Amino acid sequence: MELLERYLQAVKFWLPRRQKEDIIAELSEDIRSQIEEQETALGRKLNQTELETILKQRGSPLMVANRYQPQQSLIGPALFPIYSFVLKLLALVYIVPWIVVWICLMSFSSSYRAHHWGWINGALSAWSSLWTVVMFTVGGVTIVFAVLERTKFKARILENWDPRKLPPVRDPNKIPRSASVVEIVALLGFLIWWIYMMSSRQVLDRIDVKISLAPVWPYFFWGFLLLALGLVALSTVNLLRPYWTRTRASLRLAGDCIGSVLFCWMLQAHIFAQISVPHVPAERTAELTRAINSWGARSLPIAIVMGVVIAGSDIYRIVRIGRKGPGLKQRAAAMLALLGLLNL
Repeated sequence: MELLERYLQAVKFWLPRRQKEDIIAELSEDIRSQIEEQETALGRKLNQTELETILKQRGSPLMVANRYQPQQSLIGPALFPIYSFVLKLLALVYIVPWIVVWICLMSFSSSYRAHHWGWINGALSAWSSLWTVVMFTVGGVTIVFAVLERTKFKARILENWDPRKLPPVRDPNKIPRSASVVEIVALLGFLIWWIYMMSSRQVLDRIDVKISLAPVWPYFFWGFLLLALGLVALSTVNLLRPYWTRTRASLRLAGDCIGSVLFCWMLQAHIFAQISVPHVPAERTAELTRAINSWGARSLPIAIVMGVVIAGSDIYRIVRIGRKGPGLKQRAAAMLALLGLLNL
């Protein structure tokens, strides 16, 4: 049994000082019992190779000793899922949009690109800023959860809970009727304002100020008008049948894409033609008009990011509906089975 004693000695080296003797005594008894059981089954003493096999099954001395060590972690397994979710949420709502906005600004804004001395220097500067943001964000969240791990607050969260307060089961494809009502009311209010205030190129004609739009304005007026009417019809159908289907989800995607394209085009179209204010020189009002149009054009990257986010949400809805429904093979098999029943 020299090999066993050497094994126990190696395990003992890595054990906590105050518990070494008790743990080794327990481990030694357990291994010896296993050896005796196997020797009884074989009717003889174990040879060196068979004893090595038993010790290998136990694991290396370091791993065995580690099982008896106090398990220490900055954030324990109870809070780690919440910690991971918060980090993913921060990445989704802050870090990813930050990167997308930077890419859009570098792609579409020549002044921004020139200010950062091109793509390479801009990327290095952005990486430095992003790394600082990530460090402070992740570090702050980690510190908060580490404090929660070592206080009684964790016990209150994880132990003092009421099953009756759990959220109800939610069907992601069900459309709340309240949301459809809000959409219809908001769209109808928009249509009334749009037709009453924006049907003419002279959108504001008062004594103190006059604002006229560019000749291309009728395209935007009729485009947004037809789009709003289509969305009202879609919201009405959703109110009557409050479940997403692939057809309605695809129509919503098409409507959102058309709206995003129109809005981005409008930002680039220098839509304000003239602003007139009494007792203000024409040069000043012309400068104000150019400034408004310029700020609209500079807002294009933000509008693109918003459009991509909205379209991504719509696409995810379509994919989710497809996963819920039966696949093409399942539908074909069901149809063949039905035809077979009819032939009978």
